Amino acid sequence: MRIRLLLFALYRDLAGVGELDVDVREGSSAAAALEALRENDTRFARIPDRPVVAVNREYAQLDVLLNDGDELALLPPVAGG
Repeated sequence: MRIRLLLFALYRDLAGVGELDVDVREGSSAAAALEALRENDTRFARIPDRPVVAVNREYAQLDVLLNDGDELALLPPVAGG
């Protein structure tokens, strides 16, 4: 199945891309999709194991199951005062 991966701020800088379409196994979780990216593309090696994610513009846990056409966003930590 195919998902759209969105990367913001630091994650976009680390990967060198802001978005891309990614083929993942049917029934993959967000965590499994990220692990597959790390294994298959060195650009994603420095993205942390447990980033904050959103699926289809809603915050989600890493164990959420993805569906064909979903949008998976990696959201970097935010510092504030």
